[in-house]
Amino acid sequence: MTDTVNTSSIASVALINQQRPTSRTATPNWFEAFASAWGNALNNQADKVVQQADLIGDQGDDSPSTITLLTAQSLRLSFLSNSAQSSIDAVGKGLETTARKG
Repeated sequence: MTDTVNTSSIASVALINQQRPTSRTATPNWFEAFASAWGNALNNQADKVVQQADLIGDQGDDSPSTITLLTAQSLRLSFLSNSAQSSIDAVGKGLETTARKG
């Protein structure tokens, strides 16, 4: 359970930023890269929830430990989702405030 939004996810912001097509804008948009890194973290966690659910649905492993692990993975996805929304909202509001002062 040590898989969170780690430094490799956040470090990928720069990599994503470099890989974006430049036809849309001339300057890199780090805000989109930031949101994309959160999206990748959410996708990874959603995959874990699906894998855990498959143990129950496809393989019939409905033991209390398997169900508890599914619950934990689902709650973790919910936590990450709330954290992503909060951080993206906070950064967006900060950018909005900066734009008004500029």
